[in-house]
Amino acid sequence: MPDYHLDLQYNDIIYDVEDMNFKEFECCIFNNCDFSRCNFIAVTFIDCSFNNCNFNNSKINHVALRSVLFNHCKIKDVNFAMCDKLIFEIHFSNCILDFSKFYALKMKGTTFTNCSLIAVDFMSTDLTEVLFDTCDLYRAEFDKAIANKADFRTSRNYTIDPMRTKLKKAQFSLEAVKGLLTKYEIVVQ
Repeated sequence: MPDYHLDLQYNDIIYDVEDMNFKEFECCIFNNCDFSRCNFIAVTFIDCSFNNCNFNNSKINHVALRSVLFNHCKIKDVNFAMCDKLIFEIHFSNCILDFSKFYALKMKGTTFTNCSLIAVDFMSTDLTEVLFDTCDLYRAEFDKAIANKADFRTSRNYTIDPMRTKLKKAQFSLEAVKGLLTKYEIVVQ
């Protein structure tokens, strides 16, 4: 049985490799914590918030994220693809997620607000109704993704091939629509 933590706040903690293993956190808040050395095993977060935390390069292969908010966090080069897929719900605000991977996840309704998503892997990901609000998607990969009803209107630097990504009723700004035409080498002025 996992070690259970409810309604607690954790501040300014630097976690080591195994410090988080076999624990369940519900309605907890983490402020200014460093998880970059963690190799999570059998960890569950339910209705938790992470504020100004560092996850860069952490191994979250065995983590359940159920209604979790990341705010002003560094999450570079993190592989979310092996997270528990049961009730997988995450939201990001003002985060750096460069080089992270969401390969083949179901992320319906996820919000990315003011995030850096440079070279993020969204291949084969279900991005239905995802909001990309003021995000930098430079070199993000959307091959074989489903982005129906996704909102890209305020985001920039994306390159999406409509022949290889489902985009039914997705929303784009007129000035950034050229990111859908890149493969055709069309000049839009």
